[in-house]
Amino acid sequence: MNLAIRGMAGFVLANGSMSSNQSGEGDIRKALIEADLVDCMVALPGQLFYSTQIPVCLWFLTKSKGADAKRGLRSRRQQTLFIDARKMGTLIDRVHRELTGADLQKIAGTYHAWRSDDTATKYAGIPGFCKSATTVEIAAHGHVLTPGR
Repeated sequence: MNLAIRGMAGFVLANGSMSSNQSGEGDIRKALIEADLVDCMVALPGQLFYSTQIPVCLWFLTKSKGADAKRGLRSRRQQTLFIDARKMGTLIDRVHRELTGADLQKIAGTYHAWRSDDTATKYAGIPGFCKSATTVEIAAHGHVLTPGR
C-alpha cells in the first residue's frame, strides 16, 4: 500500500482553531470534516508551554480511516474522536502546567483503543473526557470541533 494513501499528520493550534469562523477558518474546517480527514481532536489545558500560556489543541488528520487488519485498525469512517484534556495536568509552578505520565497514558491509550479492532482494549466513551462523534453530529453542531460540544 502506498504510504501517501494512509498518511497521517498531527499539529498543535490555538483552541480558537476548533470554532473560529474568521478568515474562512469555518470553511476550511468544514472541508476537512466533509473529506473525512479529521481523526481525533484533543483539547489541552493552558500553561503547558513556556512561550505562551494559552490553551491549545492537537489535531490528528488521516487520509485512511478504513479497517486495516494488518495494522490492527478498525474502520473509523465518518467518525472523529474528541478528547477533552483541559482539566488534566499538574501545576509545577505558578504559571506552568505539566501533563503527568498517567495523563499522557490516558490520552494516548484512549486514542489507540478507539482506533483498534482489538477487543481486549475496547474503547468506551467517558462523559466529560472522550466521545466518538459521527460526521453528521459534527455537521449538526456547525462543524465546530471543540470537545464538550
